[in-house]
Amino acid sequence: MANVAVVGTQWGDEGKGKVVDLYAEKADVIARFHGGNNAGHTLVVGGRKTILHLIPSGILHDNKICIIGNGVVVDPEVLLKEIDELNKGSLFPAGTKLFVSERAHLIMPYHRSIDLAREAHASGKKIGTTGRGIGPAYEDKVARTGIRVIDLYNEEIFWEKLLRALEEKNFLLKGLFGQKPLDEKEIALQYLNFAKKLKPYVADTSLVLDKANRAGKKILFEGAQGSQLDVDYGTYPYVTSSNTTAGNASCGSGVGASAVNKVVGICKAYTTRVGEGPFPTELNDEIGEHMQKVGQEFGATTGRKRRCGWLDMVLVRQAVRVSGISALAITKLDVLTGLKKIKICVGYKTDGAEFTDSVPADLSVLARCRPVYEEFDGWQEDILPARKMKDLPPNAQKYLQRLEELAEAKMALVSVGSGREETILLQDPFSG
Repeated sequence: MANVAVVGTQWGDEGKGKVVDLYAEKADVIARFHGGNNAGHTLVVGGRKTILHLIPSGILHDNKICIIGNGVVVDPEVLLKEIDELNKGSLFPAGTKLFVSERAHLIMPYHRSIDLAREAHASGKKIGTTGRGIGPAYEDKVARTGIRVIDLYNEEIFWEKLLRALEEKNFLLKGLFGQKPLDEKEIALQYLNFAKKLKPYVADTSLVLDKANRAGKKILFEGAQGSQLDVDYGTYPYVTSSNTTAGNASCGSGVGASAVNKVVGICKAYTTRVGEGPFPTELNDEIGEHMQKVGQEFGATTGRKRRCGWLDMVLVRQAVRVSGISALAITKLDVLTGLKKIKICVGYKTDGAEFTDSVPADLSVLARCRPVYEEFDGWQEDILPARKMKDLPPNAQKYLQRLEELAEAKMALVSVGSGREETILLQDPFSG
């Protein structure tokens, strides 16, 4: 039996929500270990779409333990709203428990204000932030000035931290960005009210996970965003503010590294990106438009249109290496149906240099890179009914076989549609 981490191999939006939802059926515990409500996981169950931003995708299954780990930055207003919406839609099973780490850091109103003000102030050098306050919250965490969930239950400490933070944040908002300063009483009243509603969910989640692991329970670690948004290994500075690679599953949830036995990388059958930054295989033509429309490529959190392009195996190979990915889950293969020719980027060329295994760290170099493609014949047949590899058209099988060879990782599943059942299951990641 194995514990499994699920991470994205591209710039996020790879379809992790569906894969986690599928794997959650066999898992006992599902733990989110980083990010905030800048990530959205879209699930389609019985034709009904559900978008989750903070709560692990496993929440739709009964008799599970769902954990928001210490590595996540939590906006309590967003979290409570998600809980309410799940309850209203009868989507929060009675036998499933949700826990929030007492050590998780809170996103405060000043984090959101500074996030938006900075982006507006950037003048042509925008990062493409969602404006949800995630970056500034992680800044305070590293600067040791953050407010944690546990601080909500000691009013003296909460007020002390809030006043100290606002002294600096209001100075920035007013003096640098020309914004209205925030009121400490208004914030305190709001957050101490949140505290009462959140209290039933707050726990030492490291202990919850350790107890489950010792009891031989199957744990699924749920990542957000994708490998190329990792603050260390992504296309910095056009990245998120946390480590999105599998190594963070350990420290972001409070378990030892040995507790993560297998890593599944989610790989969309083409490539998308939201926001700014280089994108070597981007298609600004009718094929890119086809991917965008058929794939409904809009950000689940922001609603922004995603940029689309051919599958980039340089990104995927780097993700396999830095996260120790042993299996791939291929998503949205159906979006490529109907294209006469399909390409895979197998490398980059620029200035006489060639890159096949690693994305250049220097973005000025990456911006000059030109993709090296292999071309394949497409398929016209409807693949939604496929439940086994042999059910796929021969050209689709050839495409997947080459993808697997280039990634040097075996496929665990292939998603041929948005529904739970529209999936070809090839291996059980929990089997060891």
